[in-house]
Amino acid sequence: MLARPAPGGDVLDCEFVVETETVRGSFPVYVTSDDLDDWEEALGALAGNRFVSWLNSGRTVQFKIKPVSPGVIAVSVHDGPSSQVTVRVPLFPATGWIDDQRARLERVRRLFSG
Repeated sequence: MLARPAPGGDVLDCEFVVETETVRGSFPVYVTSDDLDDWEEALGALAGNRFVSWLNSGRTVQFKIKPVSPGVIAVSVHDGPSSQVTVRVPLFPATGWIDDQRARLERVRRLFSG
């Protein structure tokens, strides 16, 4: 998150950064409360070891997250509206990462509520 939402605002100014040994990309994104609802649903699917796609509106980057094996997820970030670049990386998230994401989501939701 690059800035707190304006009072009464419904948009978060964010930046997603993908960095590996060979690639570095940053994607400016605005996230709405509806996007946060969708992320909450995506976390539920990921907790059930299911594939998710998030931010599919075409207005911003799109994320695809696929559980590959225990402890490994494949993440794809596609910058359709701008560069048309897609970056795919395997990630090895720490145990409890979904619960951590849910806690972060709750903190962000509190910013929206004031």
